[in-house]
Amino acid sequence: MARSLKILLLNGPNLNLLGTREPEIYGKSTLQDHVAVATQAAVAAGFTLDAFQSNSASELVNKIHDAREQYSAIIINPGAFTHYAWSISDALNAFDGPVVEVHISNPQSRESWRHTSVVAPVAIGTIAGFGQQSYVLGVQAIAHYLDNN
Repeated sequence: MARSLKILLLNGPNLNLLGTREPEIYGKSTLQDHVAVATQAAVAAGFTLDAFQSNSASELVNKIHDAREQYSAIIINPGAFTHYAWSISDALNAFDGPVVEVHISNPQSRESWRHTSVVAPVAIGTIAGFGQQSYVLGVQAIAHYLDNN
């Protein structure tokens, strides 16, 4: 089955609290605001974008499994799952298309436990520290990758 030009944007735990949770780190934009700018970037690049957020690793794994025949690429902000959710890493590894990891803040400039990503080894790249722009850059990275591979 040929894939369509669709991107799946996944957001992990606590990202539903954006806008009110630690605005000094994550800013005042809500998750809906982040999805809206990612959607605009996707449309500008010729893609459609579907977004999903969950505080449950198993729900994210199921979405990744379902994406295998439906999406060209996945952009994921795994939140705290970045550092220990091997089930998400394994599911992403089974996805044939490109995966880009994004973060609003820069985990490398924060607590040491945030410095390890189990998602990075299965992603084509990681974009971190650019706030809402990280989502736009993630879409642009996917478009660039698909245009050149």
